[in-house]
Amino acid sequence: MFVGGVRALLLQSLHPLAMAAVAAHSGFRGDPWGRLQRTSTFLAVTTFGTADDARHAVERVRAIHERVRGTTREGEPYHAADPHLLGWVHAAEVDSFLRAHQRYGARPLDAAGCDGYLEDTARVAAALGVTDPPRDRAERLAAYRPELRATPEALATARFILYRPPLPLAARPPYAALTAAAVASLPPWARGPLRLPRLPLVEDLAVPLAGHAVTRTIRWATAAARPASAGS
Repeated sequence: MFVGGVRALLLQSLHPLAMAAVAAHSGFRGDPWGRLQRTSTFLAVTTFGTADDARHAVERVRAIHERVRGTTREGEPYHAADPHLLGWVHAAEVDSFLRAHQRYGARPLDAAGCDGYLEDTARVAAALGVTDPPRDRAERLAAYRPELRATPEALATARFILYRPPLPLAARPPYAALTAAAVASLPPWARGPLRLPRLPLVEDLAVPLAGHAVTRTIRWATAAARPASAGS
């Protein structure tokens, strides 16, 4: 999820309207981990919570989206509740999570499992206001490519996420391994505008090894932290 989340943020930043909304209305620079926690809580509630809890979480997010509106530097209006813009954010998110899981997950999904995941996430996306969210692995990102470009805000966001995270020194090597895995999984058409050149030898050999090592360590640590079940 971490690798997929970083990849999704980098992809999403390439839409000028989405990036303008984040830059003007989000506090991710001042409190990136708090924002990450809120996003993770939303995903957890809408995935594992009751139907009522999921509905309330969706209603809260829709209310926030309704208030987020403005104009870009070029004077183009944006509104976070725009179904087309929500569709881009959702498509980039599920594509990133699925690709990261298939590459670094403990149990990659078969074809039916991939489509099942997209079908499940489509229910939440539709509730948020996305029109016709992806329900199978048919390519959806390509339709948005004519709208994408790297604005100054997108480049600043990429630098912040990849090179200037507010982390202690001890946490930076594993963080670098996770972000390198995220960057390596981006399509070439996204890496170019974000000025993230490909390093074939490093990305083909070192990055997968490091990515698997860190994700396995995280899985081990979270499993060890779970309380023992009754009677075990």
